[in-house]
Amino acid sequence: GLRRDGMIELHFPSDNLVLRRDSPATDLFHFNMAVSLAQYYSNSISDNVKRSFESKRKRGEVTGGILPIGYMYEGEKGHKNAILDPDRAHLIVRIFELYATGSHSMQSVLNEVIELGLRTRSGKHPAKSVIEKILSSTFYYGMAYSRKYDISFPHRYQTLISKDLFARCQEVRQGRKATPSKQSTKEFVLQGILKCHNCGCAMSPEYHKKPSGREYYIYSCTNGKGVCKREYVNENKLLEPIYGVLERFGTISEEVQEILVEELRKSSEAELTFHKKEVARIQKDYNKHIDMKSSLVDLFVAKSITKPDYDKKLQEYSDQIQGLHTQLEQHSNADHDYKTSIGAVLDVARRAKDIFESSEVHEKQAFLKLLLQNPTVNGKELVFELNEPFNYVLELADVSSQKSKTTNISVDRPAWLREWDSNPRPTG
Repeated sequence: GLRRDGMIELHFPSDNLVLRRDSPATDLFHFNMAVSLAQYYSNSISDNVKRSFESKRKRGEVTGGILPIGYMYEGEKGHKNAILDPDRAHLIVRIFELYATGSHSMQSVLNEVIELGLRTRSGKHPAKSVIEKILSSTFYYGMAYSRKYDISFPHRYQTLISKDLFARCQEVRQGRKATPSKQSTKEFVLQGILKCHNCGCAMSPEYHKKPSGREYYIYSCTNGKGVCKREYVNENKLLEPIYGVLERFGTISEEVQEILVEELRKSSEAELTFHKKEVARIQKDYNKHIDMKSSLVDLFVAKSITKPDYDKKLQEYSDQIQGLHTQLEQHSNADHDYKTSIGAVLDVARRAKDIFESSEVHEKQAFLKLLLQNPTVNGKELVFELNEPFNYVLELADVSSQKSKTTNISVDRPAWLREWDSNPRPTG
């Protein structure tokens, strides 16, 4: 418009072309042809890029962008490959495993993995939104997603979790979204702990009050899979076998406790020796890589290696050093004071019933999560296993209560307790 009104002139030096208000038709034709060719070139480049990306997707390769946490790039620009991040991959698996139990919120999962060492790429504590993003990413079980083209495709890189574990986490998320946000004023000891033995869905607690004033705390399967018949069971009935186990813990005598602590200490000496050797090995490997990294800098300064080779090796050594440092921290933080630890466990076990009865509801829940493994409700019966080392302590309690000879106590058996129902019987 401004050119036609004679207010401006357009100069294109590379084409030796000037457009004015009175430019001839040939100049305008040349200009329009140049614009059309430029547009054609741009469209052609775009098509080639799309074809290239489509070809990459068919081969299962990611097409750029930031990899989800737990993965990292390896290789030079243009030839990068996605590999597992040795410092974070196992923590991503832990996130899915914890959340799939249905006993953890995203915040409690976040708190645990932060304690285990999860950090963002900038070294900061991740926010809760990071956990939500991780739980929503299909990349971890093998399906990449292109936001630009709105398409999902199977990738060729190593997966961290199974599709089944991912699906169980989504089931937990959807179940919580369907739960009213208004919290119940009543507290349930077994809330968030129990699963249905038949279908694996969560057991939902309810509160009822009779006209007589009598109160009931009952549980039933949520029947999320539509395969169960709703059956109600009283909380007191479910707690009966748990109280039975706690009472059996209380039968351990101080004499038996002292003998067992000494026996376990002796049996742990081999493990302690292995621990010390492992720490020495990792420390030696760590020092070697520090020296290699230092020598690499000297080689680069002396121009004995090229910049690309230097960058590649530097990244490789840095990753290995970080991984070894993490291993050293984990070994250093491990509790190998067996005598003290075992004594504390037995002391707590002996007083377990008193501790449980005097605790608040949220404390009881934390205690039961520490004590019980895979608690489910089969009909009206509670089925569970005890976590280590409480399963070992249970047989000790039976040995103590039966006044067996303490010299025959064995500490080598891998598992003494298997599924205990609401009527557990003494072993042996």
